[in-house]
Amino acid sequence: MRFTRANRRDFLKISGAAFATVGFASAQDAGEQASGKKTITKGVLISMLPPELSYEERFRLAQRVGFQGVEAQTVTDPSVVAEIKEASAKTGMKIHSVMNMDHWKFPLSSADTSVVEKSMKGMETSLRNAKEWGASTVLLVPAVVNPETSYKDAYTRSQERVRELIPLAKEQGVVIAIEEVWNKFLLSPLEFARYVDEFDSPWVKAYFDVGNVVLFGYPQDWIRTLGDRIVKVHLKDFNFDTKKFVPLREGTINWPEVRRALDEAHFNGFATVELDKGDETYLKDVSGRVDQILAGA
Repeated sequence: MRFTRANRRDFLKISGAAFATVGFASAQDAGEQASGKKTITKGVLISMLPPELSYEERFRLAQRVGFQGVEAQTVTDPSVVAEIKEASAKTGMKIHSVMNMDHWKFPLSSADTSVVEKSMKGMETSLRNAKEWGASTVLLVPAVVNPETSYKDAYTRSQERVRELIPLAKEQGVVIAIEEVWNKFLLSPLEFARYVDEFDSPWVKAYFDVGNVVLFGYPQDWIRTLGDRIVKVHLKDFNFDTKKFVPLREGTINWPEVRRALDEAHFNGFATVELDKGDETYLKDVSGRVDQILAGA
């Protein structure tokens, strides 16, 4: 992979990709640009809602406890796609994003073409789900580094495949939002920014997970570095000493500083909790903790 002067310049930028369409994806989400203020909207991952309930009941529960949107997951059954769409329409609960479900088992970075084909098909389904449900992003874990896949190969192979997906993303009007996870890949905010910038496309942005970087960095630093590349945020907390995920505001994350960094990055979008599932009492507590975080407490 060649590191040109232009790439080096992009690598050092901390304010976002330099093209006029930056931030357009978040503008698709209700309330994100209201009154020109930096508005952060509360979302909940669909898997956190009680699975024994119908989708309509799940969405109404999410509304009751204070959430304004849902992040769905890839669905291949057309009848379920229709059921989720109807539940969203009936309740007014926005589906703001789709979490792609095939990127771990079938990574885009694999040397096995049959694995990559399955991964590509999963992303294509996710992008079409997003279009059908009115979501503005699909979350993608782009690569997995392991004994069979070197870091360099993970980087180049995944970028090649994501580039192949950009035309479909554009056609569907849905952004591919790259997330950093515990996949031994994109281990610094500078590299994450560079990875996104090299696509030079408004259809590839960053989905930043606050809790996933605590082992090797500070979330506020990543946010300030990624800047307006960030279109969506995942919220979870982590205790650095015990190396365990914990309830929001009970870990070692400096939430007031994270909140300030989001303001500095001019983040307008959904912040979605990605935690264990639970009942209404549990979900109401989670929602209240998010309120405290967004208030800068």
